[in-house]
Amino acid sequence: MKDNSMFRPYNPNSINQKFREKRFKFFKFLMDQVASDEPLKILDVGGTMSYWERMNLTESENFHVTLLNLKAGKVKYSNFISIAGDATNLSQYPDNYFDIVYSNSVIEHLFSKDNQKKMADEVRRVGKCYFIQTPNYFFPVEPHWLFPCFQYLPFEARVFLDKNFTLGPNKKSVTREKAIERVSEVKLLTERQMKQFFPDGEVYREYFMGLVKSVTLYRFPATYLK
Repeated sequence: MKDNSMFRPYNPNSINQKFREKRFKFFKFLMDQVASDEPLKILDVGGTMSYWERMNLTESENFHVTLLNLKAGKVKYSNFISIAGDATNLSQYPDNYFDIVYSNSVIEHLFSKDNQKKMADEVRRVGKCYFIQTPNYFFPVEPHWLFPCFQYLPFEARVFLDKNFTLGPNKKSVTREKAIERVSEVKLLTERQMKQFFPDGEVYREYFMGLVKSVTLYRFPATYLK
């Protein structure tokens, strides 16, 4: 999943944070509609404790969140656990184990379209509902390097830029091998590709200056709503 070196420092006044807050407000609305006699079981693929704190949604008797990453981390609240796992293989969980699977800007960090499809298939299998967001390939400013049209450049050009320049929040890679790994990791998706991965989902779009900045595919079937 994500390369931690590509995480941007938290800025409460940033445009990205405002988008996250608005998106999470919509997610919270959907979450509140899910019917359950027990606390909702939520799987956050690639999520962090700090993310949920920034969204002002932590301690609650109404839900339990499992944070899944390549490495387990520390949690502060009794209704959160953190585990090590693989987004492309959730075989430790049976079908429909989670009430909701949530993921924010992770599916583009899986190195290949095959891995992205595997994640999507697992999300749809283990989750009764899902909410999966990713940056839009066609938005002109690449969101990880904050460089105009970076994603459209030839692979070697992207490696060269990552190796030799500090772009956006990312310090330049210390070796060519690291630059190759970084560039290979990120595979931005179009809305059409996301619809192919999540054919039973609805689309939530985020716009900036009239252009689609990111897309979310979500599914909350009436069967599971109050």
